[in-house]
Amino acid sequence: MFKKVLVANRGEIAVRIIRACRELGIETVAVYSEADRQSLHVRYADEAYLLGPAPSRESYLRADKILDVVRKSGADAIHPGYGFLAEREDFAAACLDLGIAFIGPKPSSIAAMGDKAEARATVIKAGVPVVPGTEAVGNMTDDDLLRTAPNIGFPLLIKATAGGGGKGMREVKTIEEMPLLLQSARREAESAFGDGDVYLEKLVEGARHIEFQIMADSHGNVIHLGERECSIQRRHQKLIEEAPSPFMDDELRAKMGAVAVKAAQAVDYVNAGTIEFLVDKDRNYYFLEMNTRLQVEHPITEMATGVDIVAEQIRVARGRQLSYTQEQIQFNGHAIECRINAEDPYNNFMPSTGRITHSLLPTGPGVRIDTGVYPGFEITPYYDPMIAKLIVWGETRAQAILRMRRALEEYRIVGVRTNIPFHQTMMDSHRFMGGQYDTRFVEERFSMDAERKDEKYDAQVEIAAMLATLTAHRETERSAQIVRRGERDASNWKWVGRWERMHR
Repeated sequence: MFKKVLVANRGEIAVRIIRACRELGIETVAVYSEADRQSLHVRYADEAYLLGPAPSRESYLRADKILDVVRKSGADAIHPGYGFLAEREDFAAACLDLGIAFIGPKPSSIAAMGDKAEARATVIKAGVPVVPGTEAVGNMTDDDLLRTAPNIGFPLLIKATAGGGGKGMREVKTIEEMPLLLQSARREAESAFGDGDVYLEKLVEGARHIEFQIMADSHGNVIHLGERECSIQRRHQKLIEEAPSPFMDDELRAKMGAVAVKAAQAVDYVNAGTIEFLVDKDRNYYFLEMNTRLQVEHPITEMATGVDIVAEQIRVARGRQLSYTQEQIQFNGHAIECRINAEDPYNNFMPSTGRITHSLLPTGPGVRIDTGVYPGFEITPYYDPMIAKLIVWGETRAQAILRMRRALEEYRIVGVRTNIPFHQTMMDSHRFMGGQYDTRFVEERFSMDAERKDEKYDAQVEIAAMLATLTAHRETERSAQIVRRGERDASNWKWVGRWERMHR
């Protein structure tokens, strides 16, 4: 058993990992930047160490500083979470060289699958169908990519080889706009992952984004935990996920699950990972990429299968066998996750920064919320705008949608704008309720403006909100008043009693 685990991440995922370690009786070490000094994960951990300034390049991406904290704290394992250094094979290798367990895949697997172009080449050799794109391995120059693009065909995507989460990704419709988009994608990839390499991939139109959670141990056992539907996206960033997918049937699930296991076995994979697919209207599926880490949306798989993925990661990293066989993995009910972001859905999803002054979290049957913020916490522009993940479970998909509606209605955040209205509108969408959507649904067939009330109603709501705020402020001020002590040495009741005795 590990005695002390360093969590090389921040926010809600750091809190999630710390909680799992606490349940297992493992001490935890947090790292933080100057902007995260008051973060929840810092408060929850047994120890916490400052990394440096707010920009991730000077803090959470500094492997040397994190490894120095490992030496100081005496941690014997590192959990990278997702993002930052989670998919850097050199970081995983450096941990192993120091005799520190890396709670994730082997460096060789990260190298093979973490580099998206290398991953494509690897699974092609294993006979797995892939989306058409660049087949070359290694860093390709802009000139190389410009020469290759016409052969792939437009529209296409520029994607970061070391990334995920929509970072370093650009959609290209013509060859003329491609040079500027290449530069933009490289800059964003370099900033987010410390690696500006990119590759090209054909844009499959009308497709659904479906991913399979896999788990593998060092004893040769590889299983999948079913699929997650991740097609509700905006700018290639996921907003809503659900498990199982309303698009899948048992036959397609079995086929794609087997392919996911095969792709993991192709690189001798160990620990948790995700195989992502694009599925077209005719149910043809193509390997998209493999994320060699824990996924943001892992809670819905946990809710639907009952498997604690983070605890299983730690178990596998200790050299144990998987706790489950493939036959034991069964879906129970339906789970949905909404990513609650600090952004304004009525203003082109512009990021919102500021201090959270009030937060009321939803509770009740089948409701889970993973968050790293609290009242008084400041949302800064340095990191991802995600505030929390709201997850619900229901016996059926319909019940899960109804439960999500209720949970969203209960959720209150004051101080920054959030995308909660977007999620509420989506839960009321007939196309979403019918499971009739794809990766382009939000951008092409969904509009917040169409769902807004008339201006008179908006004005009435705004006036009512101002009156409620003024009333609450007045009551707060009144309750805070200190009444001056009277000149008498006793209360009025005592004075009345004395008066009555005197006049008997």
